[in-house]
Amino acid sequence: MKVIIAEDQGMLRGALSALLDLEDDVEVIGQAENGEEALRMILELGPDLCIMDIEMPRMTGLDVAERLKELGHPCRVVILTTFSRSGYFQRAIKAGVHGFLLKDSPIDELGEALRKVHAGGRAISPELSLTFWEAENPLTEREREVLRLVAEGLSAGEIAKSLFLSGGTVRNYISEIMQKLEAKNRIDAISIAEKNGWLK
Repeated sequence: MKVIIAEDQGMLRGALSALLDLEDDVEVIGQAENGEEALRMILELGPDLCIMDIEMPRMTGLDVAERLKELGHPCRVVILTTFSRSGYFQRAIKAGVHGFLLKDSPIDELGEALRKVHAGGRAISPELSLTFWEAENPLTEREREVLRLVAEGLSAGEIAKSLFLSGGTVRNYISEIMQKLEAKNRIDAISIAEKNGWLK
């Protein structure tokens, strides 16, 4: 697989390149020191993957990922970062990023992650996945409470009594839940929430 590395710290960029070049199935075809340069290289050289830092001059790694998505470019993006903020992760997922790894991950873990992404999968550092999984839940605690009662078969009126709310407020919660989960109906909303572990 052909890889471009975009990282504004020269020493880290060089070390990553040297280590990845030792992998039999990885060829580093370019190194960029800012997001603008990374985007230009990706468009010119057509790599399979680009490993990118988030915080870079001119364009961040996420700016580049969003631009590639707009262009429908097939290059898969793996973010390598020291930042474990869930806001970054949410934006990365929306931008179609396939990997989100910490910079202190062992090099063999990075190699495995690249292979997984190259094969069409996603790779997230185990240390980050639980935090992000929880952060990714779009429902508030109250909305989860309402949806749990819907899942138990209670009507809007019964839920209102149970939670000391008005029927209108409960209906508003249900409407908001369905909108957030992009659900067609209540059963669909329950199914989506359960599948993602968002009702716990």
